[in-house]
Order: sequence, then C-alpha cells, then structure tokens
Amino acid sequence: MPEIILGIDPGSRFTGYAVLTEEKGKLVALRCDVLKMAHMEDHSDRLKYIFDQISRIIKSNKPTSCAVETPIYGVDPQAMLKLGRAQAAAILAIKNCDLPAFEYYPKVVKKAITGNGNASKEQVAFMLSKMVTLPDEKLKNDATDALAVAWCHYMKGKGIHEIVKKKTHQNNKKSDWASFVADNPDRVKK
Repeated sequence: MPEIILGIDPGSRFTGYAVLTEEKGKLVALRCDVLKMAHMEDHSDRLKYIFDQISRIIKSNKPTSCAVETPIYGVDPQAMLKLGRAQAAAILAIKNCDLPAFEYYPKVVKKAITGNGNASKEQVAFMLSKMVTLPDEKLKNDATDALAVAWCHYMKGKGIHEIVKKKTHQNNKKSDWASFVADNPDRVKK
C-alpha cells in the first residue's frame, strides 16, 4: 500500500491542504486546495468548519499520516491565538480519525526543500514544481505551503533529509551552498 500524506497549512481564514503520494517512483500531488472561511464571521464556526472538512478529506483520501505546519510567532497575539486554534482543530480532526499527526516549523520545511530556512514562498513553489507532479491549475499559496509540509514529512520518513530532525531556531543564519551540498548529496546533479 503506498504512503499517502495529508499536509496542512492551518489558518483561521484560509487553511491549505495537499494530498501527496508516490506513483511509479514519482511524487504526485493528488489534491491541493484551500478551505476558505473568510466569509464566516464567527471564529468558532470557522474552527468547526476546519474540523469537519479535514475529517471529510481524511475519509475520502485515506492518508496514512498527516503533517501540519506549526505557527511560530506573530506580531498580533490575537492572530497567533486564532492560528493556534485552527491548528488544534486540524490536529483534533486527524487524531479523531486515529491517524498520526506530525508537526513541522516553517523554517524546517523551507530548509528541507530549498536548503534555506528563509526561502521565499516563490522559491519553495519553484522547487516543488521540479520535484512533484502537480495538478494542472495554479496552486494558491496556502495549498503550496501544505504541499511543502507533506513533502517535508515524506522525505523525513525516507530518511533523506536529516535536517528535518533538527530543530531550527527562528533566527538561524542562512545556509550557504557548500553546507547544502554536503547535507544533500542526492540533490546535486553531476
């Protein structure tokens, strides 16, 4: 049975999700989309929607594991509280379906994909487009972020990126190419 990973980028207004698997030796994004709650006024209604929709996605896609991005910091404490609640709603849906939930910091995800924990969303999207067969439509940022989390978890499971096992501090230094090449010899074309 192939591994199927549900990646989630939680947000209180937009929650990205992506379903990633391997087919014939290639990574394929089966679904990449965004749950939209911006039109909902009540925050608790948004949380219930996240819980219900993630539960539905799990039932229809039958992932073997789930990976969730962990919010790190924010300027607005209220916004961080809402992000944390959105993450909790997603994790609760995952656990309620008896699946393992793994959490990844944004810098760890970015570093695993690009070699740079401070990479831009565009750099992450570009690298994913080279490593994963994507749906035909252009992906929204939240869906791309969710796919990046799923990809990071997949690679961690394969033991390819030891960097994921290390905790990355929010203010880490940018990685140089020599370190990246040394840490990722399998990604260097000769």
